[in-house]
Amino acid sequence: MPRPIEWSSSERIPDREKNDAEGEAPQDPNIVDFDGSNDPENPLNWSTARKTTSIVIVSLTALLSPIGSTISAAAAANIMQHFGTTDETLGAFMTTIYLIGYAFGPMVIAPLSELYGRAIMFQSCTLLFVIFNVACAVANSFGSLVVYRLLAGIAGSCPGALGAGSIADMIAREKRGAVMSAYVMGPVLGPTIGPIIGGNLTPAAGWRWGFWLMAIASTVMTVLLIIFVHESYPYVILKRKTARLRKQTGNQGLRSALDTGKTPSQLFAFSILRPFKMLISPIVFLMSAYAATVFSYAYLCFTTFPRIFKDQYGFGSQASGLAPIGLGVGFVVGLFFCGMVSDPCSAYLTRRSGGVSKPEYRLPTLVVGAVFVPIGLFWYGWTAENKAHWIVPIIGTSFIGIGIVIIYGNIVSTRFQ
Repeated sequence: MPRPIEWSSSERIPDREKNDAEGEAPQDPNIVDFDGSNDPENPLNWSTARKTTSIVIVSLTALLSPIGSTISAAAAANIMQHFGTTDETLGAFMTTIYLIGYAFGPMVIAPLSELYGRAIMFQSCTLLFVIFNVACAVANSFGSLVVYRLLAGIAGSCPGALGAGSIADMIAREKRGAVMSAYVMGPVLGPTIGPIIGGNLTPAAGWRWGFWLMAIASTVMTVLLIIFVHESYPYVILKRKTARLRKQTGNQGLRSALDTGKTPSQLFAFSILRPFKMLISPIVFLMSAYAATVFSYAYLCFTTFPRIFKDQYGFGSQASGLAPIGLGVGFVVGLFFCGMVSDPCSAYLTRRSGGVSKPEYRLPTLVVGAVFVPIGLFWYGWTAENKAHWIVPIIGTSFIGIGIVIIYGNIVSTRFQ
């Protein structure tokens, strides 16, 4: 999924948080805002149980869709055999086409969330994810399977596009680092879990059952999203509150405090163009390109694992499906590092600057990841090429995993600082 940065926006939220904290009230009586700093409708004031439930469900959804990206990797040979081809490039293409959908899906999903909210997008996209995985499971040609994988990737990109923004809606900025680290566990561990499931499920039940399993799990998540996940985007909450008050009072002059004055079509166009305008900024472009490049190394590993451990080390489908464990261990270590270091580092630098918090205060720890990634890549490639004991390249991938999470997690946290 190489995703540089989540695009769902909350640009005006920091100002609102500041105003709420200072107890400021709207001066214009026609402006509809949250009722003070303790308004229960404000996602920042939701109960701990409600926040935790929403974050856990969103994080599980963010875990599920990346599993779908690699669950077919270990079954690629079986799928190619079923459709009568031996082209290994086509086998890898099943993962690639999913990632293409994963990359382009947010370009539409994020703008739609600006209009209709995050909750409805989570629910509808997860339902579509169910449908397209069912279609993959019953596909009767390789061409149709590729098309359905593309559509599944587009629908599955929703948690990655909106998840971090949802957390930023509910969690105060000084506490986001640790929570973001927990959320990032889904996107980074999902691709590791996929080959393990696929490698063990395919010999036992056939390659189609990987997609059936994804459809079943996604159905469960759809139900949980509908029941427990509420709208958290302040812009949409206030827009609905304004519409409700207009109906109750008859005052058509009421307007949301976060209303930009744009029509829905203008807001949609603005939301689509905004990421490209942001990329003009050198720092945004460099950080996005760096995060995307580093995250792509994980998929480089996933697509080379079957070839290396099957052909070079003689592993079977089940054993080769366990090869990503080293990468997964590295992911977990990196997550713990981010959770323990990111917030304290930002707090320390904020104190040093006289209490002024800046997004880049989360970036210094990124240097650690920048060291681990090249070490891991060299270790994995050199030892595999020279046919060292199979555990040696797997240990190398753990260093790659540590570096990827530290870099990706810190850049995501910086975006929503």
